[in-house]
Amino acid sequence: MKKEGNKVLILGIGNVGRQDDALGWMFLEYLDTEHFSSVDIEYRYQLQVEDAELIGSYDRILFIDACKTEIDRGFFMKPCVSSDKHSFSTHSLLPETVMHLAGSLYENIPDAFVMGIQGYEWELEMGVSDMAYQNYLNALNFFIENYDDFIDIKKEFTNHVLI
Repeated sequence: MKKEGNKVLILGIGNVGRQDDALGWMFLEYLDTEHFSSVDIEYRYQLQVEDAELIGSYDRILFIDACKTEIDRGFFMKPCVSSDKHSFSTHSLLPETVMHLAGSLYENIPDAFVMGIQGYEWELEMGVSDMAYQNYLNALNFFIENYDDFIDIKKEFTNHVLI
């Protein structure tokens, strides 16, 4: 739910019942527990068409999800560029596709970024692997260190990108 005055939305994508797929939600739980109240947070199992309307009402977006890609530092953060790429499935969309829909349908493409946190285990089981947890801590520390710049929508954030 959008809080009055908040211009930044963080979407955590994942599933706590699938081991390291919980990383996006863990990130949001930390933000919520530690009272990062100047951002709105939303939990998603997957992105859907309806999310285009939601993100269209914000100025800056961060999509956070676990990934299988091997990354030296255990996570990446990159700009999310609007794209009309579609997948075969209509019930799950890429962040770039949701951005495209926000622009096409609601005439607003917010400044957006994707953070991928490397995971290793994906079975139907609760709890993340030790290596994924370390990657989560690295990503979280990076975000906390750059938080003030991220929530200040007047500031350019692309100089903080890690690919």
